[in-house]
Amino acid sequence: MASLDITAVRAAFPALASGVLFGDNAGGSQCLADVAARVSDYLLRANVQLGADYSVSVASTTRVADGADAAREMFNAASADEVAYGSSSTMLVENLARAMDADVREGEEIVVTGEHESNAGPWKRLAARRNATLKLWPATQLPAYPNNPYAVGLQLDALLPLITAKTRMVAFTACSNILGSINPVKEIVAALRTRAKELGARKLEVCVDCVAYAPHRGIDVQDWDVDYCYFSFYKVYGPHTSVLYARKPSLTDSLTSLGHHFLRIDSKPYKLQPGGPGYELTYACTGPHPRGTLAAGWAAVAAHEQALLAPLLAYLRGKAARGVRIVGDEQAGAARVPTVSFVVVGARAVRSPDVVKAFDAKGDIGIRYGHFYAYTLVDDLAPKVDTDDGVVRVSFVHYNTVAEVQRVIDVLEEVLA
Repeated sequence: MASLDITAVRAAFPALASGVLFGDNAGGSQCLADVAARVSDYLLRANVQLGADYSVSVASTTRVADGADAAREMFNAASADEVAYGSSSTMLVENLARAMDADVREGEEIVVTGEHESNAGPWKRLAARRNATLKLWPATQLPAYPNNPYAVGLQLDALLPLITAKTRMVAFTACSNILGSINPVKEIVAALRTRAKELGARKLEVCVDCVAYAPHRGIDVQDWDVDYCYFSFYKVYGPHTSVLYARKPSLTDSLTSLGHHFLRIDSKPYKLQPGGPGYELTYACTGPHPRGTLAAGWAAVAAHEQALLAPLLAYLRGKAARGVRIVGDEQAGAARVPTVSFVVVGARAVRSPDVVKAFDAKGDIGIRYGHFYAYTLVDDLAPKVDTDDGVVRVSFVHYNTVAEVQRVIDVLEEVLA
């Protein structure tokens, strides 16, 4: 397996030359120079409306189509006609839920998690509009860590009892932006479909949040057998835009168009995309990866990330007597990405804002505290965590280095002495 050339990787991101340690990547990664160049090039050389026959419009139309195909490749969707663009993931899922209004019946059930609200809030509002029943798939204690009540995760045995003949939608995350845990999407979806079929459910669809997953692993909506999936390109080294996959049968049969009444778009993503996306941003999405090289790249990324994750988790585990508790899985491994959250509890408790304040004082290290829009997950942690303080979160990606991990540990050592 090829390893990452970390020097070449970092050279592709101009912001890294500043010497600042970017440790809040789950909130948004740095942008590739090539992406910024594409935004500029589009605006300065191809900034016209699509669909006309003159040469600049033809070029512009081709560029935007290339952007849609780049997203298709990231999803491994069957067609670019299954990909909708939007300004944010939250907006796209809200559009999806609105488009589903007419196909959700009173008394049907929607299952959500306490993870990022982008894949919960729109479904909560849909349930309220349609008099549907809302159920929560909670994060529960991981058996491997009986002495750490904050070691929780989404587990299948807590989900399946929630499924009934009335289950219409299950919305969950492929990777937690708090816990850093990768959920086995294919296994979960297969179990859901089997249970729903056994119970005679009218229609079960699945929406998977890949925002915290996409920077770390490859998405495969066809292999996973999901109906809807989304992520944000600004979390994946690209421009501030987001994309949503909707399987063609779902586009045709489950959704009512949000577009103009005279457009014939029954099987097109424009049903979820009223008006055009930012053309320059869509084209810039061709920049985050060389086309056709994703599979080999993800293996190298995963290996490098484990080298970042292992020493940080080992350090935090070693501070258990000091009151440090890792939130989520305590061990590195294939089902864990380098997004690490923790709290400091007990007789010598330290508030999360005070931990981060020590980093802010350094001036060149960026980490954060809070609930990170996974409000329900943080609010449900027991013993209770103040949601205003939330957790301390450090999130690395493939352009970070082991030396940067040590810089974070050195500051923590000062705080936790």
